[in-house]
Amino acid sequence: MGKIILKNAVKRKPGYLYYVDSKGNVCEAKMARGGKKKKKK
Repeated sequence: MGKIILKNAVKRKPGYLYYVDSKGNVCEAKMARGGKKKKKK
């Protein structure tokens, strides 16, 4: 399991997935489903 080194280092956008690649860079990828809030029924 990983450790949190620095919180809130990246401004996150809704609908994107953030991860650390093999070189140690933070990467941003568009999620398949836009990350929108669900409507209440």
